[in-house]
Amino acid sequence: MNHTSNKQQKYPKKPLIPEAQGPLQGLKIVDLSRLVAGNMLTLQLADFGADVIKIEPRNGDTLRGFQSGGVESFWKVYARNKRSVCIDFRHAMAIEIVTELVRSADAMIESFRPGVLEEMGLGPEVLHAINPGLVIVRVSGWGQTGPFRKRPGFGTLVEGYSGFAAMNGFEDREPVLPPIFLGDMAAGLYGVGATMMALWEVRVNGGQGQVIDLSLFEPMLSILGPQAAAYRITGKVKTRTGSRSSTTAPRNVYRTSDGQWLCVSTSTATMARRLFCTIGRDDMNTDSRYSTTAARLEHVHEVDAIVGEYIGARTLEQNLEIFTQAEVTIGPVQDAAGLLTDHYVNEREAIVELDDDDLGTIPMHNIVPRLTGTPGQFRRRAPRKGEHNRECLIPILGNARFDAFLQAGAILEPERQTGRKAGVPA
Repeated sequence: MNHTSNKQQKYPKKPLIPEAQGPLQGLKIVDLSRLVAGNMLTLQLADFGADVIKIEPRNGDTLRGFQSGGVESFWKVYARNKRSVCIDFRHAMAIEIVTELVRSADAMIESFRPGVLEEMGLGPEVLHAINPGLVIVRVSGWGQTGPFRKRPGFGTLVEGYSGFAAMNGFEDREPVLPPIFLGDMAAGLYGVGATMMALWEVRVNGGQGQVIDLSLFEPMLSILGPQAAAYRITGKVKTRTGSRSSTTAPRNVYRTSDGQWLCVSTSTATMARRLFCTIGRDDMNTDSRYSTTAARLEHVHEVDAIVGEYIGARTLEQNLEIFTQAEVTIGPVQDAAGLLTDHYVNEREAIVELDDDDLGTIPMHNIVPRLTGTPGQFRRRAPRKGEHNRECLIPILGNARFDAFLQAGAILEPERQTGRKAGVPA
């Protein structure tokens, strides 16, 4: 089974179609958020046709600072399909610009510390007086209420506070934080659903706009399973188990004879029995130490040793061929280099290439999820800071007011396109 190719390949190139429409066509979203959670939320809306207008400060969205080799890699992925307006929030006239944008918007996303929006003169009461149907999504670390509301709260803190780090890693080592923006991503995805629910209330049910209080903490807490219930029932805190599972066995990563790694999951009893048959240990299916899930969990070290010995005596490809033919759930542990040469990823078009000013083309994840009737579309590459000032603001301000704001310094001139960065390969 050839699951990878040795030659790095360019993935299917997707053209940018500015006039493409999606199921959210007609929705206007004003995005004042920074960093990951808000950008993840508005990415989903933008991919499916919403007009997302990013309002960036003088130095741009903080996400631009998360770079790879001097290239704004995070921004290029999570700001695709959006438009950028750049204003000086310290300027007295800046709030007037935001107000005019919000007047015709369906939703506004912000991630200031609780209370800052009110200090700017843009609290929910003010915004709803201007636009009664406006959905206001307020992203914060700890929420708009409670004793932590004024505390700064990046995803790292909620990943620790929620219980995630305490259950992640190995029992004899320190708790492990995720190497990705897990708390932010979870909040962003929860925010998409909440935004659409609130918009349904306005557009379908004839209701009023409302505030969505979206903390990073609560979505993180909700995806960790019934840890509170389990503790109440058992009186035990879930310990760190590495790559093992507390609900099924075998479930782990195992090293092959050629130094690669495979992950195995047997989430059903049928799959565990099939795996034992495949490795020539049919006896384990009738042995009371291994014949039930509870028994396998009690003897997990023995189970892992048996499975690990079998896998460790064979190469990655040999294991994949054997287990795949037996329809056992097993797969390679891949890194980014492996993904960029993987035939499944290529044929599924899970990663695609988009045109890019710096790199020529850039690979990134395709639009998720896939809709058969009204799929998401690639309309725009990630914008340069302030690229759409005129396009977004002249229709609502008029030429004379736009020029006045520009001359006063409330609107900032857009970044100029510089072309491919020095040292970046073609």
